[in-house]
Amino acid sequence: MRKSIATVSLSGPLSEKLTAVATAGFDGVEIFENDLLGGPLSPEEVRLRCADLGLGIDLYQPFRDFEAVPADVLARNLRRAERKFAVMERLGADLLLVCSSVAPESVDDDALAAEQLRLLADRAAAHGIRIAYEALAWGRHVSTYDHAWRIVEQADHPALGTCLDSFHILSRGSDPKGIADIPGEKIFFLQLADAPLMAMDVLQWSRHYRCFPGQGGFDLAPLVAATVRAGYQGPLSLEVFNDVFRQAGAASTAVDALRSLLLLEESAGLSTLPAAAVPSGFAFAELTAADTEPLRGVLESLGFAHTARHHWKPVELWTQGEARILLNTGVSGPRQGPALTAIGVETPDPERAARRAEEVLAPVVPRRRAPRDAPLDAVAAPDGTEFFFCRTERSDHPSWTGDFTEVPSRALPGERTGEQTAAAVRRIDHIALTQPWHQFDEASLFHRGVLGLEADDSLDLADPYGLVRSRAVASPDGGVRLVLNIAPAPDARGSRLQHIALATDDIIAAARRVRERGAGLLPIPANYYDDLDARHELEPEHLATLADLGILYDRDENGEFLHCYTATVGRVFFELVQRTGGYRGYGAGNAAVRLAAQHGHQQGV
Repeated sequence: MRKSIATVSLSGPLSEKLTAVATAGFDGVEIFENDLLGGPLSPEEVRLRCADLGLGIDLYQPFRDFEAVPADVLARNLRRAERKFAVMERLGADLLLVCSSVAPESVDDDALAAEQLRLLADRAAAHGIRIAYEALAWGRHVSTYDHAWRIVEQADHPALGTCLDSFHILSRGSDPKGIADIPGEKIFFLQLADAPLMAMDVLQWSRHYRCFPGQGGFDLAPLVAATVRAGYQGPLSLEVFNDVFRQAGAASTAVDALRSLLLLEESAGLSTLPAAAVPSGFAFAELTAADTEPLRGVLESLGFAHTARHHWKPVELWTQGEARILLNTGVSGPRQGPALTAIGVETPDPERAARRAEEVLAPVVPRRRAPRDAPLDAVAAPDGTEFFFCRTERSDHPSWTGDFTEVPSRALPGERTGEQTAAAVRRIDHIALTQPWHQFDEASLFHRGVLGLEADDSLDLADPYGLVRSRAVASPDGGVRLVLNIAPAPDARGSRLQHIALATDDIIAAARRVRERGAGLLPIPANYYDDLDARHELEPEHLATLADLGILYDRDENGEFLHCYTATVGRVFFELVQRTGGYRGYGAGNAAVRLAAQHGHQQGV
C-alpha cells in the first residue's frame, strides 16, 4: 500500500521535512497547514518540490470547527473554506481533512451537521476537492468514528467521506470491528498513530505522546486489517504529535516512521517480509578503546583468558565458558574511554536475518574483509551499536572465530581448579545499552522488528538525578536479553554507560575471585542490607556474605536473582548475575541503589 506521513510528525522547516520524507522512501505527505503558513515557499513551490521528490500530496489538514453551527457562523465558515480550497488548488491537493467541531457555538444536531457538511462537500466538489470528516476523540458532540460515519452517511454526498484515525478510535476504547459497516469507497483516508497507555486528558495525550506504530500500547494491526477488508484503497498515513520527535532530526525520524509502517503491514497480514531469525544467544560483545589495559585487568579478575588474536585486525578474543569478549584497539577519532560498540548474536539463518534487516531499513554496516575472512553481515541499531549475525563454530556456516589465531594462554596465579570451576562465568546473560534521549522508542521498535525480540513493559527507575526509563527486549527462551535505558542526564563524564552482565552458577565464588585479584566491586551501602533483611529474612550468615561482597538480591514467585557490579572503565562496567528457578527479570528493584552507588563512586563519595 502507499505510505504517507503528516509533516507535523517531523521537526524542521517544510522543505527539510519533504526531503526527509522522500529520502526515507515514503510515497506521499499530508501537508499540515502550520508548516505551509510558517514557511517561505508558496503553494506552487511546495507542489513543484513534492513533484521533484516524487511525493504526492495526499491530504491538506486540518479544517476545524465547521459543522452544526448557527447560520451566521456557517457563512463565515464557508468563506474560510473557499480560501482553503483556493490554496489547495495551488498545492495540487484534492482531499481536505475536516475535524469534528469543538466550538462552543456548535449544537448537538446530527441532521444539521449532515446538512452543513453536504453543503461544504458541494462547494469542495466544484474545485475538484473531497472532504474527509474525522471524529476527534475530544469532539464537542461527535467523538467516535461510528458517529462521524452516521453523519457522513446521512449527508449522502459523493465528495464527502470519513477519515479514520487510530488514536481517536483506540484512545476511547472503541471497537474497530465496526469499520466493517463502512463502505470502503467512503473511507477517504486512514491516519495511524500509536501511544503509550496513559491515564490522562485525551487531548494532552494526543498532542504530546503519540508515537509510531509498534512503539506504544495500542493494537493497530486489527484496525488496519479491518479497514482494508472494508475496501479502503488509500495510503497508510502517519499522523504523530510527539514532543521528542519534533526535536529530533527529521531524517532519522522519517526512517523510523517508515520502518514502523513496514512492520505494521506485516503484522496486519498485508505484506510478507523475511521471517525474523530470532537469535538464540550472544556470540560476542566487542569493546573498543585506544588503551585496553584497564579492561584486560577487569577481564582477568572475572576469569577471562586471552585466547586468540584476529589474523589482521588489532582485535583480541577473550573467552570464558560460552562468553566471548572482543577487545578492539583500532580506534578512529576521539572516544571517551572504552565503549561497547558491537554485539554478535547467534542466528539460525544469518542471511535471512540480514535480508529482513535491510527490508525494514536497518543501515548495513560496511565491513572491510580479507579474502579468507568469514562472511559476517552487520547492521547498525539507532544508537550506533553494530549487530552481527553469527553462527559460531557450526559446520553448516563459516564461523567468525576462524578469523582468529590462537595465542598461548597465560596461567593465572593463585587459583585452584575447583575454585575456578565454581567461580566460572558461563555465558553473557544480558547487555544493557543506554540510548540517546530521542531514540528510546525507535530502539525498542528496531530490536523487536529487526531481531524478532519480545518487549517487556517500560519501567521508570529512580536515579539520584531523576528517573531512568528502562525496557527489556528478549528472545522467547531468554537466550538473548537486551535492556534499553534512557537516563535523565549524562553521567559525570558526559557519556552513556553500557554494561555486560555475565551469568555464573556461584556468584559468591565469582565475586570473591574478583576481589582476590585486586579488581574493585561496586560498594553497596549497609542500609540496603538492613532493608533486605527486613523484606526477605535471609539467613544471617548469608546476608553478611552478600553485604561483604556487595551482592544485591531480588526474588519473585519464580526464583531468585543475585548480582553485583565491577567499577566502571570508560563507558563500560560488568555485572555478575546468578539466576535460580524461573526468574526472568533484571533486579529492577535494586536499580536505584546501584545507580546511587555508581554516582557516589564516580564522585569519590
